[in-house]
Amino acid sequence: MIVTVTANPALDLTWEIDRIEIGGTHRADTGAVRAGGKGLNVARVAHAQGFPVRAVTTCGGATGVEMRDELADSGVPHVLVPVSAPTRRSVAWVDRALGDTTIVNERGVNPSAEEWAAFSALVREEAAAASVLVISGSVPPGAPDDLLPDLIAAGAGRPVIVDTSGPVLLTAADAGASVLKPNRAELLEATGLSDPIAGARELLRRGAGLVLLSLGVDGMYAVTIDRVLRARLPEPLAGNPTGAGDAAVAAAATLMAEGNTDPEAILRRATAWSAAAVLMPLAGEISPQHPQLEAALIVDTITQDEPPMNSSEKAAE
Repeated sequence: MIVTVTANPALDLTWEIDRIEIGGTHRADTGAVRAGGKGLNVARVAHAQGFPVRAVTTCGGATGVEMRDELADSGVPHVLVPVSAPTRRSVAWVDRALGDTTIVNERGVNPSAEEWAAFSALVREEAAAASVLVISGSVPPGAPDDLLPDLIAAGAGRPVIVDTSGPVLLTAADAGASVLKPNRAELLEATGLSDPIAGARELLRRGAGLVLLSLGVDGMYAVTIDRVLRARLPEPLAGNPTGAGDAAVAAAATLMAEGNTDPEAILRRATAWSAAAVLMPLAGEISPQHPQLEAALIVDTITQDEPPMNSSEKAAE
């Protein structure tokens, strides 16, 4: 079973707009409302592909009630920890003309020490029955410094995949996460290194086992101590990139749950599922075209002197 952990969930609101004009007034059809947060998106994708999952997250306030009800309707197995602060919101505007998406994420409110203790205890309980533990997304401002190491430690003895950003990305590497999945901007923010391969190797040096480096339209890299592999499609895809990174994490988790830890196999599925997510209107879904996308991938080994591509990564993160 894949257990996903979302410490800072959100009620996701998505509207499709013909064209966004800064300062303008826009009309749209009724938007989509969905329980969100990166770990919940990972659980949705894995569940839809037939893998046993359980999503662990918090829930609070009126937005939390909406999130709870939608999550129940989704059929994704889950366990919720009640908190007093309202669940944050995430708003996405999809510009049909540009094929682009603008996102505003609320930062979230930090739960109390007692609520964090209940959350961590539940994660430890659920992780005991997991084959893979996935910890995805941000933590609220003011969260305890030892929260992420404690959550990673709950997965001791099994693969732990972490997808986060900021200084806690370094914390996850120091704690020995099996897989980290940053994008270029997150890696630069965490390490200060402009060369993403050098940044990935810094995470490995600190204790990570594998770095899946998402570079958007330029594809994805799998970086280990002794190999750098790149996978990309012959042509970039247009669509909604909101859940592409979460689909990549789901791909890695499903393979590792099957006992497959080969970096190239993980890279291939992660790149294909990430691309398949771009073709879908909402995060937490992948297109049924993912086998064809995987078959079309160009996968090669990067030499030490070959720099990563530098074009925009926004279309796949």
